[in-house]
Amino acid sequence: MAPSAAPAVELDAGGRTVRVSSPDRVVFPARGLTKLQVVEYFLAVGDGILGALLHRPTTLERWPKGFFDGAVMATRADGRGDAFYQKRVPQGAPGWVETATIAFPSGRTADEVAPGELAVVAWAANLGTLTFHPWPVRRDDVEAVDQLRIDLDPQPGTTFDDAARVAPALRDLLGELALTGYPKTSGGRGLHVFVPLAPRWSFVQARRATIAIGRELERRLPDDVTTRWWKEERGSKIFVDYNQMARDRTIASAYSVRANPRAKVSAPLTWDEVGEVHPDDFDVTTMPGRFAQVGDLFAPLRADRDPALDCSLDAALDLAHRDEAEHGLGDLPYPPEYPKMAGEPKRVQPSRDRDRTRS
Repeated sequence: MAPSAAPAVELDAGGRTVRVSSPDRVVFPARGLTKLQVVEYFLAVGDGILGALLHRPTTLERWPKGFFDGAVMATRADGRGDAFYQKRVPQGAPGWVETATIAFPSGRTADEVAPGELAVVAWAANLGTLTFHPWPVRRDDVEAVDQLRIDLDPQPGTTFDDAARVAPALRDLLGELALTGYPKTSGGRGLHVFVPLAPRWSFVQARRATIAIGRELERRLPDDVTTRWWKEERGSKIFVDYNQMARDRTIASAYSVRANPRAKVSAPLTWDEVGEVHPDDFDVTTMPGRFAQVGDLFAPLRADRDPALDCSLDAALDLAHRDEAEHGLGDLPYPPEYPKMAGEPKRVQPSRDRDRTRS
């Protein structure tokens, strides 16, 4: 006879009781970590994870069976899989789970979870959510971008250490553009840098500013950085993934758990730490102690932050205008699922571009 499941556990989450079903279900077999331990992790870093998600439309990356060797993510082409992205609020959500209506590039809309209290995080974790993907907008105005997100993405042949070596040049550039950046590990191999913005910028403006920043970084570090969209052109460099600022493209939040055997988490850093740490330093078991020691290093990115922390994209957009006027550098390709965008170059892989191969 199979052993019976452990009874549900009730936890206090910011003053609200949240029920954790099957608390002994193993979520990370390589570490022996259970669902209860994952929920308790989120509660231990509660101020941080709530600050990262507060009032933001958020896609839930759900792994209801846990993460295990061979687990696969469901895709649009094949809905079968061990995990999936939940873009619409799950059926049966409690009444205290707030939502926000967002529009996809296709024009369709959806009501996404927009956490307003820590209990929502715990409730989502009970559903198998490991990684939270918040939009860079607030629920009261889902068209006004209030975070610039720069993704330093190591390509094959490079590592987190290579991204860390690029980081000081990015920090200097941001300073020249009157932008204050806050770094974090991705929880994988990459490095993310977030900038708080006054909530008045469109997705197109934020993406265009990111392209300009990436191009300038590429000019300064041509052997180390690329903005080439097509993988065949990137080489062994750090790719500035500007399309992470396109509508409906999101980045794992600070303090999210990543689906990997070690149960690593996305960890906010100080700039001085970037070159001294490794992503393996931060996981479900070690992050609570660090959080208790250093607090929330991403507090300046919260939706309820002091507006005095907000930066302007004016200088970065001026750089974009100069790139176009002086160097003929306009827009870059959008992801394949997007409709054709104004000013976008043709979306054709260079090796398959007949016009290019004929020239």
